[in-house]
Amino acid sequence: MRVRIKICGITNFEDALKACSLGIDVIGFNFYKKSSRYILPSKAREISLKLPPFISVVGVFVNEKIEKIRKITSECFLSAVQLHGDETPEFVEKLNLPVIKAFRIKGEKDTEEIRKYTGKVKAFLLDTYVKGEFGGTGKNFNWEIARKVKKFNVPVILAGGINPLSVKDAIKEVKPFAIDVASGVERKPGIKDFHLMKELVNKVKEIENELS
Repeated sequence: MRVRIKICGITNFEDALKACSLGIDVIGFNFYKKSSRYILPSKAREISLKLPPFISVVGVFVNEKIEKIRKITSECFLSAVQLHGDETPEFVEKLNLPVIKAFRIKGEKDTEEIRKYTGKVKAFLLDTYVKGEFGGTGKNFNWEIARKVKKFNVPVILAGGINPLSVKDAIKEVKPFAIDVASGVERKPGIKDFHLMKELVNKVKEIENELS
């Protein structure tokens, strides 16, 4: 079994390079200005240009205008955009870019809203609902709901409370396409801890081997 790893909320090249050295798959930049992990597009572009080959780059947006998303996607060489706001299925179709749609899950009834995006996005990212926050909270997610969302036959990316201590149970319970980690491998918001990232990657490899 193969589980992709996305390290999100990268704010500097040193952390990006360290993450890449561990064999992660995706770097995430947060373009939501109210986030403690916000990065200027010019800085993200600078980092993207220096990344090793075959590393995907994803940009996080929250209720942003279509033209601005397209502009940043082009300037920063994004492989996909990750929408964390109230973007509708119609918005996603108009955007005409590879989209990961994030959902902050309160309860099981939210799965019906997720179903509306089937066939319109590349993946569903499932995070825990926290009032006033759009991801990166570190709060644990309900894995039973994640298993139900998998039945929609769209790749599931699991976020919410993923860290070196919880990652093996999360993967074992859900078997997601990928995991998305921000606060779980940080010293403080936007500043990654190399040892936590390394421990996380090692734990993912261990559970992959166990499930193979």
